Amino acid sequence: MSAPAHLRFAPSPNGRLHRGHAYSALLNAEIARRLGGRLSLRIEDIDPVRSRPELVAAILEDLAWLGLTWSGPVRRQSEHMADYAAVRDGLAAAGLAYPCFCSRRQIRDSSAGSADPPRDPDGAPLYPGTCRGLDPIAVRARVEAGTPHTWRLDMARALAAAPGPHIYTAFGPDGGEWRVAADPARWGDAVIARRDVPTSYHLAVVHDDAAQGVTHVVRGRDLEAATDLHVLLQRLLGLPSPRYHHHALIRDAAGEKLAKSRGSVSLADLRAQGVAAAELRAALGFSPA
Repeated sequence: MSAPAHLRFAPSPNGRLHRGHAYSALLNAEIARRLGGRLSLRIEDIDPVRSRPELVAAILEDLAWLGLTWSGPVRRQSEHMADYAAVRDGLAAAGLAYPCFCSRRQIRDSSAGSADPPRDPDGAPLYPGTCRGLDPIAVRARVEAGTPHTWRLDMARALAAAPGPHIYTAFGPDGGEWRVAADPARWGDAVIARRDVPTSYHLAVVHDDAAQGVTHVVRGRDLEAATDLHVLLQRLLGLPSPRYHHHALIRDAAGEKLAKSRGSVSLADLRAQGVAAAELRAALGFSPA
């Protein structure tokens, strides 16, 4: 007998929630209801600079206004850094990750002479592997001296350790399922741990979905390409792969994706304008209550 469906809504407290977040949260809740499962709330607050306590409180306020509830305690990623460090160290010990001392500017400058430099799915210049072959003794000395560095997945070694095909199961809100071929190689030597914390979005989300027993992941299409990398990390770490649904994004009048960084109208702004939660729910295609 299969375990009950378990979904999660996982916002980052680096700005106020907007209509796009509301749609994703409501869709998670609706699919959890249809599947007879449960919904958890996870706060993805690994960014020590942009994540602020008042924004966590604002998330809880916004979700309560929408009429949403969740199962179990709220998981805070900032409380699990030791777990992420252990996963990172395990990958490094297996020869699958290495320290990188390059800055973003250095990586960008390395491809400045190319008319069409290779890029990862997020549009960033693909890392050229500058630090991959550095002398291990020199690397250890720099790390021990406190030289700032990220940790990168050695993609070639990772694919050798977990050869393809890499496949995940996608599903629709109506319950239909299909298989999707993933291509993690297009991410190159992706960052799995930042300079300031022992993890990245990719590593933390893969670890947490498994730790929480998440069976179905519902998130925006802007994260669809990331699933390719997540499937590989799951294979390397011996973790189960959830089913995935990547929903359409809510856009503004100009057709642009809503984003905190662009100053999109927040749910708090809508409340201040007199918009009722039932009105917003209906506008997003959900029942008013």
